[in-house]
Amino acid sequence: MFRKAHWLFTILCGGSTAAITIIMSLFYLRVSEKSLYDNQFQSFQNDISTITASLEQSTSVSMQWLARIEAQNGYTIYIVDNGAPFLYNSLRGSIDSSGQILLAESLYAYDSIFMIENLDPEGNSYSGIWHTEYEFTSPSTGDTYYASLIDIERNRTLSQIVILSSMASLRVSIVRQRILFVLIDLCAIIALFTFSWFFTGKLLKPLQENHEKQLQFVAAASHELRTPLSVILASNECCQSATDEERIGFSQTIRKEGKRMNHLIDDMLTLAHSGMNRFQIERKAVELDTLCLNAYEAFEPLCEQKSIELSLSLPDAPLARCHCDSDRIAQVLSILLHNALSYTPQDGSIKLSLIYHKERKTYFEITVSDTGIGISDKEKQHIFDRFYRAEKSRSTKGHFGLGLAIAYEIVTGHHGKISVHDNPPNGSIFVVRLPE
Repeated sequence: MFRKAHWLFTILCGGSTAAITIIMSLFYLRVSEKSLYDNQFQSFQNDISTITASLEQSTSVSMQWLARIEAQNGYTIYIVDNGAPFLYNSLRGSIDSSGQILLAESLYAYDSIFMIENLDPEGNSYSGIWHTEYEFTSPSTGDTYYASLIDIERNRTLSQIVILSSMASLRVSIVRQRILFVLIDLCAIIALFTFSWFFTGKLLKPLQENHEKQLQFVAAASHELRTPLSVILASNECCQSATDEERIGFSQTIRKEGKRMNHLIDDMLTLAHSGMNRFQIERKAVELDTLCLNAYEAFEPLCEQKSIELSLSLPDAPLARCHCDSDRIAQVLSILLHNALSYTPQDGSIKLSLIYHKERKTYFEITVSDTGIGISDKEKQHIFDRFYRAEKSRSTKGHFGLGLAIAYEIVTGHHGKISVHDNPPNGSIFVVRLPE
């Protein structure tokens, strides 16, 4: 299930970001190509303006100057003087029949004719020069050019100059740019999908771990429920053929196992309410020293039965009251003391203490230390996990591995902290810190 979800989230995340990347790349590529065309056309117009300015200042056009213009800029120049081809066209030998067709197409694109038609109708002498630039595509070759038509009118004569600039080099640059963008987009898509794979994996990992822990919890709870249920069913069957005295023993067994089942179900419901944000905490001013004293008095007889010394340490000075849920904090004390009692051997000791800190931040610190079997470093990392269950808890009757998880939920619900440390030479210390 999680593997399929991993692939689906990767495709969704990587595909959406890749689509956005491609769209942005196409938009930028379009803007960039338009900028290249505009810059090329602007450069062509600037060159024509320079050429026109030179023509205005001179009375004749030299072939050397025309050849230099063509060589420097890669232009093709064709001149008609009073409707007749200029000598330069035939001398340079570069305008063949296809060139003539190209020039005719460029003029036709502008709707211009090689005729002396701009003379003053009354025959007056007039001098003037004008030019225009435009883009056209040759119907015969399919190539695109920038073209400029320059009309020079002096003393009832008309000279026309056609300058063509091929866009082949610009086309090559654009093709290279597109190929580069395709390669960049491919690399970006690969990187995005790779990142999405690891990113979604990180997102799904806590869910997968939580799912696995839930399965482990259900398996453990089922195991614990099956045991007392089997005892109850077996005792009930035995009651049918047992004596009155035996029925009393079986009845006590059924009652004891029923209490164990009820305790486990209560723990499961407590954790379920915490997970659904229905964990109610009613704060009020509470005397923590009184809660510690009550917990001490409740567990003192149990400790005496196991020959375990239970001690209580409270501050001598009166304490400020703590705003907390007295029932919940009492439950935490009960869980910690019961946990210490379960894993402290005979002739061991348990100490419950309360300290009020008045440094930079005022807080209460409750500690429960024991001289029991201790907790390994590996278990310390998971001891408060909601569904974690140590093997020794499994084998201890009456323990379900849920008490410390409940204590953690209660303390964090009070914006406090709970931690566990070693108690040299052996044993553990649980520390609960609660804000005032």
